[in-house]
Amino acid sequence: MNLKNNITCLLASILTATGTQAQGTVEDYLRAYSLYDKFNATRVYDDPADIRWEGDSVFHYFSHTAEGRTYYIGKVDGDIATADIQTVNMDALAALLTRETGKEIKRKDLQLARFGTDKKHHGNITFHYGGFSWKIENASGDSLRLAEKEPLPPERPRGNTRHWMEVDDERGAGPIPSPDGKKMAYIKNDNVYVCDSDGRNERALSNDGTAGNYYSSWIKWSKDGKKVCTNKIRPAAKRYVYYVESSPKNQLQPILHQQEYAKPGDELRFKVPCVFHVESGKAVIPSTELFDRQYDLYGPQWSEDSRTLTFEYNERGHKAYRMLELDAETGEVRTLVEETSPTFVVYNRIFRHKLKDGKRMLWTSERDNWNHLYMIDLEKGKIDHQITRGEWVVRQVLRVDEDRQAIYFTASGVNPGEDPYHIHYYKIGMDGKDMVCLTPEPGNHTAVFNEDFTMLIDKYSTVDSAPVTLLRNTDGAESKTLAKADLSLLKSAGWMAPEVFTAPGRDGKTPMWGIIQRPTNFDPQKTYPVIEYIYAGPGDAYTPKSFAPYNWNMTALAELGFIVVQLDAMGTSYRGKKFEEVCYKNLKDAGFPDRIAWIKAAAGKYPYMDSTRVGIFGASAGGQEAMAAVLFHPEFYKAAYSSCGCHDNRMDKIWWNEQWMGYPVDSSYVTSSNVENAHRLTRPLMLVVGEMDDNVDPASTMQVVNALVKAGKDFELVFLPGVRHTMGERYGEHKRYDFFVKELLGIRPPAWDTLSKRQ
Repeated sequence: MNLKNNITCLLASILTATGTQAQGTVEDYLRAYSLYDKFNATRVYDDPADIRWEGDSVFHYFSHTAEGRTYYIGKVDGDIATADIQTVNMDALAALLTRETGKEIKRKDLQLARFGTDKKHHGNITFHYGGFSWKIENASGDSLRLAEKEPLPPERPRGNTRHWMEVDDERGAGPIPSPDGKKMAYIKNDNVYVCDSDGRNERALSNDGTAGNYYSSWIKWSKDGKKVCTNKIRPAAKRYVYYVESSPKNQLQPILHQQEYAKPGDELRFKVPCVFHVESGKAVIPSTELFDRQYDLYGPQWSEDSRTLTFEYNERGHKAYRMLELDAETGEVRTLVEETSPTFVVYNRIFRHKLKDGKRMLWTSERDNWNHLYMIDLEKGKIDHQITRGEWVVRQVLRVDEDRQAIYFTASGVNPGEDPYHIHYYKIGMDGKDMVCLTPEPGNHTAVFNEDFTMLIDKYSTVDSAPVTLLRNTDGAESKTLAKADLSLLKSAGWMAPEVFTAPGRDGKTPMWGIIQRPTNFDPQKTYPVIEYIYAGPGDAYTPKSFAPYNWNMTALAELGFIVVQLDAMGTSYRGKKFEEVCYKNLKDAGFPDRIAWIKAAAGKYPYMDSTRVGIFGASAGGQEAMAAVLFHPEFYKAAYSSCGCHDNRMDKIWWNEQWMGYPVDSSYVTSSNVENAHRLTRPLMLVVGEMDDNVDPASTMQVVNALVKAGKDFELVFLPGVRHTMGERYGEHKRYDFFVKELLGIRPPAWDTLSKRQ
């Protein structure tokens, strides 16, 4: 073979290896940016949205059709099979609104806000449109009639809303009247006072309150009006994060912003629930032995008989969570129910419901590794019986029906062989018997119940199958199909469904579930780099399970010539507590051993997936994880885009990081820090940060930048003025596309002005 042929073969092999066969071109970019409009939800017909019940028997929803948005109103009188479902006469309605407003309103553009129906006359509808409130009678008939038209009141200006990071100091609330209205309780000079409703006969019930240890103004009267309770609060110094808004809209000079922002290890306030007997002035102050290491204290709440109060104690470090009862006479505190763990208790997942008899309570717990329902005997302070059980999880309790002795809830993982993240709806007796699946078809379900929970509208789908919507009753006897989504228009526009893929994780046996997104012009003869979208923060699962015509993190990016994947690995939720606990004091793990095994398995099945060219991107916790991928697994992940990452868990918000990394702050925080490990960087990295990020302190990214600079590392930084917590917005999205085209496809991205001229 001559030199010319050798060079030709070499170039061909390079082109094949680097995947440059018409990938990352101007045409690919333009097509990628066009997909949102092409795959808009309006192109999916007969897919009910905004499903609502009005009372027990009337419901409504809308769907997109070839004519435009269409509204449906239904009524069930007796059997579901004979449900009366009518279509609003949208043509006649558009004509009526045109006459009434004096503006041409086209039927295909007609969208109604706050759509409602009349419980008694379901043919009558109400809605907001064009600054008016409308009431239309006989809406499905040819002779629909305007019954009422009222101008909408002007929108009230929004007041100053407390930022979600701010802690309410519980000062400044006004006087609280007693149940009979004859007295008032209030805070004065940091102490508890009472007086008559006319302000006379003022008396101090406490005299030990100070600015450094004051009584909360959230005072609660006992039901019998003889006692009041409130928390005595020892405050802690607050931490603040500062932001310089470099380019404000309304002035030339920068603006300095300040935001309350507690971080791991910070000192926290301490609360003690205190009871005062109004007539005698007796103070009942409990021992703090059972709640002495507080992250927070919730409550207290009076019992119906005014003898006791309950409050909940969240221990610092989240290894214990207790519901406690305080005797209002003796001050004795006892434990009603307690959750403990050597790692963490996911306290915001606990459901509690005290039954009417006041002696029992429903409670959810992961004490057997799976989140399940338990009946608690409050008098004995222990579990009476377990209601649900098995290797699956209760996701949400929807309703407790004491009259029917039934509990309605959602769960996932019940059905062997089905995606364990799929949500189904269930009913079970309080005795733990007669569990019934209300939504048995395979798929991820979303249901809306009527007022008395005798009927539901159930919509189910998967990422690769069209939604089906059913009307059904909760005894399981009947169902009626309301709609089956039509994807023909979507498919004709080139839509390609993601593929659900499973493969074992790090242990070689536990299946990891994820999805694979291919470009619309997919060619199995080409080779494609793989890009993983990651958000692996514990406390939830993140991979889509329901149908969606467009995935913001995957659809357009794949179109540039990539295979884009997403999966839930160990360290995420709803696969049992042991599965989730992998993250404990080890957020840098992020499930990477499972992710790498899964991607390699997919590439083994599909040779066009090039597992030697794998990129990764994410924001927030995903931003931390994306950078961690190239720091700790550079042999596999070859490039990372990291936006607004919480790169050092000591720098981020207290509630997220102490939940998973523990308290006190120890060496595990250092081990998981991208800042401390920045010197490891050997792969291309693009960092993105919004200067006004009020979720993750922007300094977290800048400290990574500082560490990389000091280590002499090459990287890219995209700084977005005026932007808050973000994946990068449109500008950052384009930068992300170019970054992966350059680093994984190995070609120079198209010039930006070339793209703008072609759009």
